[in-house]
Amino acid sequence: MMSFKHQLRFLVLLFFGVLVNAQNKSFFVSPPNYELISTDLHIHTVFSDGSVWPDIRVSEAIREGLDLISITDHLEYQPHKSDIPHPDRNRSFDIANAAATKKSLSVIRGAEITRSMPPGHINAVFVQDVNKLLFPDDVSAGIIEANKQNAFVFWNHPNWARQRPDGIAKLDPLHEELIGKGLIHGIEVANETIFSDEAITIALENNLTILGTSDIHGIADWKFKIPEGGHRPITFVLSRSKSVEDIKKALFEGKTMVWFKDLIIGREDHLSKIVKANLTASSMSYNKNEIIAKVKLKNQAATPLNLRYKGLYTFHEDSSVFIIPPYGEKTILVKTLERKTSLELPFELLNGITGAKKHLTFSLLTQ
Repeated sequence: MMSFKHQLRFLVLLFFGVLVNAQNKSFFVSPPNYELISTDLHIHTVFSDGSVWPDIRVSEAIREGLDLISITDHLEYQPHKSDIPHPDRNRSFDIANAAATKKSLSVIRGAEITRSMPPGHINAVFVQDVNKLLFPDDVSAGIIEANKQNAFVFWNHPNWARQRPDGIAKLDPLHEELIGKGLIHGIEVANETIFSDEAITIALENNLTILGTSDIHGIADWKFKIPEGGHRPITFVLSRSKSVEDIKKALFEGKTMVWFKDLIIGREDHLSKIVKANLTASSMSYNKNEIIAKVKLKNQAATPLNLRYKGLYTFHEDSSVFIIPPYGEKTILVKTLERKTSLELPFELLNGITGAKKHLTFSLLTQ
């Protein structure tokens, strides 16, 4: 039993989490003509090896401000089966979906096809019937059936040390076959607390959708320290609308960005759109008798932006590397040598990942 001190601390943190959520700030501003949909497509409950009932996953996601989740309990790995027998493998989805009725959250049907490497663990979401994915003696049959159900299929934690002792994501011949036949559509580059540069390379070289998921089994608040300002890994989908159909279409088209710790990860064109929608520069101003331009940079995102200036000028109060905090502002003083009416500011986003050891570069124009 928790001591009074720990109970009080828990209640304070819970209140703080509710208060932050009540502020209703978006994680990121959506680019023009898009909806930026926050998703977690890899979640577990007591119906496989998780430790919570499915409706708790719904409550967590709503409180954290997510738009869409998929309950993806293991098909083959069922450690609680003697306590919670369930011949219908759709049951966890049914409970979660009912809990989300008339709520701000969408729940889609999914499952984790759980195999040794290769192919490893594979998630299928937007499926129609989870029961039909269970093939105990055939490693590929569940993936083939998921595709027959028009599911979005992706490779989970390809760098998981239990299946890749060196932590390196790599393609085996079976992966190459499945990808070549169009049966695998995405790959996790971030899962829970692990990250893979090699998985990003696999995604870019094989036209796979870039994903990041929580793979949560326990309590999300505790795992990701959410009451203290942390967050689960989230995949943001650049969708034309909030409809489930458009979100699914955008996933197949690879229009995603992953938010993992303080990193934002994605293909260069998608990441650039999102960063430019969330980072703005004010018009320039000068003090009398000075030729040092004052420009205010505003970050409207929930993550810090770690910037390196790549232009010709130098700053009066900062080096070329600086951080703008979440939802924060920073004024930079640029020694422009002559008075200008506008300025192009080229940057490298050091926490913006577009490839293995590659960062997003972009330019910002003063307004």
